Amino acid sequence: MKTMTCKQMGGPCDKAFQGKDANEVIKAQDKHLKEAVAAGDETHAEAAKAMQGRWKNPIKGMGWYRQTKKDFAALPED
Repeated sequence: MKTMTCKQMGGPCDKAFQGKDANEVIKAQDKHLKEAVAAGDETHAEAAKAMQGRWKNPIKGMGWYRQTKKDFAALPED
């Protein structure tokens, strides 16, 4: 298991997500962003909007995805 924070993936806070691969932490952060936005958190709303914008441009979205996977791989095991 490894840990990444919301901030490490482009979000505004230090909430930590654990997973055995990058996809698990990415999915957990996505869920966290959606829940925070639903609760009215404007700082997370900006991050969620940026995330949606990345995926409208596949090249930019894949760049973020590859970089997040590299960052995850470089982390030490918990």
